[in-house]
Amino acid sequence: MDRTERFYRIERLLRERKVVPRRAFLDALEVSLATFKRDLEYLRERLQVPIEWNPEKSGYEMGPARKVELPGLWFNDSEIRALLVMDAMLAELSPGLLEGHVAPLRARLEMLLEEEGQVAPGEVRKRVRVLRQAARTLPPGVFEVVAAATLKRRRLSIAYAARSTAETTERVVSPQRLVLYRDNWYLDAWCHLREGLRKFAVDAIANPLLLDEKAKSVDMKAVERELDRGYGIFAGRSVEWATLRFTAARARWVSHERWHPGQRGRFEPDGRYLLELPFSDTRELVMDILKYGADVEVIGPPSLKDAVADEVRRLAARL
Repeated sequence: MDRTERFYRIERLLRERKVVPRRAFLDALEVSLATFKRDLEYLRERLQVPIEWNPEKSGYEMGPARKVELPGLWFNDSEIRALLVMDAMLAELSPGLLEGHVAPLRARLEMLLEEEGQVAPGEVRKRVRVLRQAARTLPPGVFEVVAAATLKRRRLSIAYAARSTAETTERVVSPQRLVLYRDNWYLDAWCHLREGLRKFAVDAIANPLLLDEKAKSVDMKAVERELDRGYGIFAGRSVEWATLRFTAARARWVSHERWHPGQRGRFEPDGRYLLELPFSDTRELVMDILKYGADVEVIGPPSLKDAVADEVRRLAARL
């Protein structure tokens, strides 16, 4: 039993029994009296846990100053390491996102591992690297308000700058879910201005205001049908199926890639790979096809073949 697990056991015994004799602690923890005293000292001084000795009851109990759960003590050392890795990944994906809220928890978790002599403070962030590509900067404070509205199920007032038209509109939306896609955050919400489900880039949101009114609730299956059927970030009810054939040289890589949750794929006898996936807008799919150059052939539909051919011609004209 490592030290973190002993802390959890101490907290649980005090919660269940209210008053715990010293001998009961030693038997449950399977440690010496000296080790138990060191654990008590750490809990009292480092984690401000008011464990007191009650001479009248001949046992330890939680003092009246106790107001909160022990920070992080419901995690074992492996779970703490996993949480710190997740924190490092989030810091790389979205620098500064929720930093003020997460930093105190990170400090406590690092302190627990440091005491065990396992991981030095800040070591996890040094050893985890996430390569971001085309990630856009989030305005300060916007994500926190958007996330709060999403989780609290409240309506949100925003100013939204649409990239397609360069127009900014004032809207009230009912958040349904947050989506991280290609290193950028999006909000799927019911737009009360357009009276329908829409996808909003969080980095294009300004002046978010959490409203008192409850959010309009949309069945999540309806959200998925409306916003997830197309390819990438482009939604649409009218869906076509793309058929792509990759050379044998690229087949073993593409066969492990997830282009769309509903994709279908199979190897052909000559080692080439056939990939089928739905789309409702060609723009993002064309970009992903072109990155494979001559190693991919667009079998259909004609609308996609034409879109790729047009883009190749435009590119060739600039060379």
